[in-house]
Amino acid sequence: MKTLAEAAGVVARPPAEVFERLVSKLGGGGHPMRMEVERARGFVAVQGGWWYRGEYRVTADPGGARVEHRVVNAASWGRWGVPVANRFFVGFRKEVSAGFGRLLAELGTPEWPRADFGA
Repeated sequence: MKTLAEAAGVVARPPAEVFERLVSKLGGGGHPMRMEVERARGFVAVQGGWWYRGEYRVTADPGGARVEHRVVNAASWGRWGVPVANRFFVGFRKEVSAGFGRLLAELGTPEWPRADFGA
């Protein structure tokens, strides 16, 4: 699998809480995705379409929880066509970085949007 974009940042909340918030957020998306969760490793991945795989890792950090994100080309066939289908990813890294920044801000909010989440 080829890495297409990476981003990382710190959320000022406990790692276990950030991880559960992340899993909840990724599981509630509007796109059909396969989800892989490994709580012991602080790892979650979502995969959808024919090429997209987003991987996240949450680890302890002196400032709270370090969240790392990686987008990879997981195509098992037609791998060569992924850049063409995505206009050679012009602006892709910038979009990933901006979206990840919004995600970090949301994960760090004192009041989580889901009322049923127990902090």
